[in-house]
Amino acid sequence: MTVDITIGVQNLPRELVLESDQSADAVAAAVTEALGGGATLELTDSKGRRVIVPTSAIGYVEIGTETKGRVGFGSI
Repeated sequence: MTVDITIGVQNLPRELVLESDQSADAVAAAVTEALGGGATLELTDSKGRRVIVPTSAIGYVEIGTETKGRVGFGSI
């Protein structure tokens, strides 16, 4: 399962968008912990890359619903 995460960063025209293998609840817990006193929000995307954002720069975090990985060559 994967979840899409969008992070709005203050003073940047573009959002950070990543797909993570973490559950939506795990991502929400990490965001809450970081905003509750942590200096940074650190998440890992589905390709193993780490994204670190200073909590003072976070404008918003949007956590999508969990989706199963797609298999096959179908198009939507």
